[in-house]
Amino acid sequence: MKKLDTTMYFITDSTNYSEEEFLYRVEEACKGGVTLIQLREKERTTREYLHLAEKVHEITQRYDIPLIIDDRVDIALAVNAEGVHVGQSDMPVKIARKLMGDDKIIGATTKTVPQAVEAYEQGADYLGVGAIYPTTTKVKTVLTSVDTLKEIVKAVPIKVNAIGGLNKENIHVLKGSGIDGICVVSAIMKADNPCIAARELREAFNELQ
Repeated sequence: MKKLDTTMYFITDSTNYSEEEFLYRVEEACKGGVTLIQLREKERTTREYLHLAEKVHEITQRYDIPLIIDDRVDIALAVNAEGVHVGQSDMPVKIARKLMGDDKIIGATTKTVPQAVEAYEQGADYLGVGAIYPTTTKVKTVLTSVDTLKEIVKAVPIKVNAIGGLNKENIHVLKGSGIDGICVVSAIMKADNPCIAARELREAFNELQ
């Protein structure tokens, strides 16, 4: 597995976009400097998910950006994606690691220190911690305090990213937290210009360091 850079982690949401518009936004985000992309599709059939994953992977490979598939290890394996991300109600990290192999990226969503430690011990490469703010995505959100985020950073030696309603106006609350990056959905997905949005978010995060 090549060096993992979670600085600017973009999580997709294809809701209300045509395939053409969706793929355009993904590519623009790549041009803007995202370092990791997660394809997240909660509503699609397996065949639809697979089709979109193949299309997105073609784009991410051109920009040498790892593609992470949300939840579905089978889809990740089918398109030879660089990794998979699992939540607390998804497949356990240790099983995902066993199926994916040691050279793939395994990420996990955690909201507490015990969850974070367990994910690390089971073989996770990075953690997504949150939600820091309420979100507009379809995912169920339980808010996580910045204090808990800081505790998680101290508790595990792997990369920790904040997630949940983050944008360039509000990420200042993360200053001093020690995180490795931020995960965003709407701030890029719904932006008028995803390329500029990604670039500005990355610059805003770098100013926190």
